[in-house]
Amino acid sequence: MPPVENKTAFAEQPVTALSLKNILFATDFSATSEAALPYATAISRHFGSTLHVAHALSDTSLLLMTGGVDYVSMGTLYEDAVAEAKDKLNHMAEGFDSIPYRTYVRHGQVWKNLSGIVSDTGIDLIVVGTHGRTGLGKLLLGSVAEDILRHAPCPALTVGPKVSGRDRLPAFRSKEHDVAPTELEIRQIVFATNFAKNSALVAQTAISLAEEFRARLTLLHVMEDYTQLGTHPGPIEDGIRRLRDLIPLDATLHYVPETMLEFGSANERILKVALDREADLIVVGARANSELGTTHLPWSTTHQVIARAHCPVLTVRT
Repeated sequence: MPPVENKTAFAEQPVTALSLKNILFATDFSATSEAALPYATAISRHFGSTLHVAHALSDTSLLLMTGGVDYVSMGTLYEDAVAEAKDKLNHMAEGFDSIPYRTYVRHGQVWKNLSGIVSDTGIDLIVVGTHGRTGLGKLLLGSVAEDILRHAPCPALTVGPKVSGRDRLPAFRSKEHDVAPTELEIRQIVFATNFAKNSALVAQTAISLAEEFRARLTLLHVMEDYTQLGTHPGPIEDGIRRLRDLIPLDATLHYVPETMLEFGSANERILKVALDREADLIVVGARANSELGTTHLPWSTTHQVIARAHCPVLTVRT
């Protein structure tokens, strides 16, 4: 990489080593959730984290669990549902081996219960699976993942349906098998940005992960409006410079980071770059803004990337 000039003030600050002491895995016991479980356990093992596993019972799920049985009261129904959920969590935990963990069964709105756990235990990362069905908004990611991405004060790792098809990590099978490998392998990271406010803070997380795992790092910006590039090539040079400016001078990356400027649909280009490089992780920024929530990338773009990516996607709050 050629010498970098005019580095930002952030670039002179040291990259902070990652510390993930507490990780929250949210589950509804579906196949979608179980696809994300190996990542939660592998990350916990790598960082020596405590794994917090939570399940929230809604009134709807309680009624669906009756199976036509005539329960005497809602209280009896609730007690049985809690007992069943605890049994499932205990069975799940049998595969955790040496990972310290805590389990939670709550009743009510999922995010309301998760937010209490996040604040009470100092959660550093939330891991959740998404079904990635076609559609827009909540139909695309599912209401639980949607709420987490919009409201979580800490980074969130989402694992979509195409990730589970890759045998990078073993699926949860039975209590006779470890649910997570001894080492979590991350060899390729793609960080996508549109240079929104605090992009440097998100880049710091991507760089820290690349340092931690001695991974290759690609910094990517997609230009969706490039009609004037034939006469005004300045935006290309400016985009590459701004990507390089996100790399601190004292970064201790094992490989020289790659900077890329792509043209076209943001979600399509991000997914293509990640697939071409066989990325193990995509990192994007997210910033809460009133009820709607906005991300560093457009919300619809982030939805599409999460739902269609062949690797987990880490959204970092700023």
